[in-house]
Amino acid sequence: MLLNIVYLALGLVLILAGANGLTDGAAAVARRWGVSDLVIGLTVVAFGTSAPELAISVVSAVGGNAGLAIGNVVGSNIFNVLVIIGVTSIVAPIKIERSIMTNEIPLVILSALALLAIGNAPLLDGTGLPAVVGRADGVLLLLFFAIFMRYTFSQARKGGSEADVAAEPAVKVMSPIKATLWIVGGLAMLVCGGDRFVAGASGIASALGVSDAVIGLTIVAAGTSLPELATSVTAALKGKPGIALGNVIGSNIFNIFMVLGTAAVVRPLPFGSIGNVDLLTLTGACLLFWLFGWFFRERTITRAEGSVLAAAYVAYIVWQVLAA
Repeated sequence: MLLNIVYLALGLVLILAGANGLTDGAAAVARRWGVSDLVIGLTVVAFGTSAPELAISVVSAVGGNAGLAIGNVVGSNIFNVLVIIGVTSIVAPIKIERSIMTNEIPLVILSALALLAIGNAPLLDGTGLPAVVGRADGVLLLLFFAIFMRYTFSQARKGGSEADVAAEPAVKVMSPIKATLWIVGGLAMLVCGGDRFVAGASGIASALGVSDAVIGLTIVAAGTSLPELATSVTAALKGKPGIALGNVIGSNIFNIFMVLGTAAVVRPLPFGSIGNVDLLTLTGACLLFWLFGWFFRERTITRAEGSVLAAAYVAYIVWQVLAA
């Protein structure tokens, strides 16, 4: 058990360090090619925040741990909405632009509904077979992701919004050789870290007598989302709570459309013990996020609403523990 915990911690450190190195190196190369800060933020940096989930999900898919791959994505997205938005709005209420309410957040809801539909495909078809995210589903998710990126770039060319401005990174200046080393080193750490993290998570699941899916929905999901939580709370303390919106919106869409799509193309992913309670919790969290933005205090997530979101996550974790 102790060795598995060490693997889990070591893997997470390597994954986060690798994602940071890969992002900085790729951003430096993009800058040398004349790519704007905004485009770098919308692509390279956005990819970097989802790199931990991508590494874990793909390694899990290759290793046959489908429950961990899907649980990581579903759990991370639930954590993003209920904890990151909840805690950040408790620190400082989040004001949401009308364009984000009508365009971006509905895309987050769409991603959750797409996964809910895939998870219930056997019920809808009347086949009674186990639910699977197949390769065809993975291709469709990646196509949705391509549409999202096309929309993002079109919005950026129109001038963008505060969320777009928040996405502009401070790009480090590096020599071509150093940038290449950071990219290669970051990729190596992502692969090695993902392998050790998955091994540790699977070992803990076996030791506790629970499924990989439960570990993915809880420990793995929270672990890979902690950097986003720290970034969002820090931004809120600095008077910029809206940055949390960019984190959550981008991460949730990337996780389902790109991360899960890529993992499913590598290897079809059975849902296993991940059921409608988990998928409906994700969908409900996204809908609650959208509804809180429109009602009570228009286009603002208040401290009271943030407390409700955070309490909903506690209730979900309690349910996971009792049902395990």
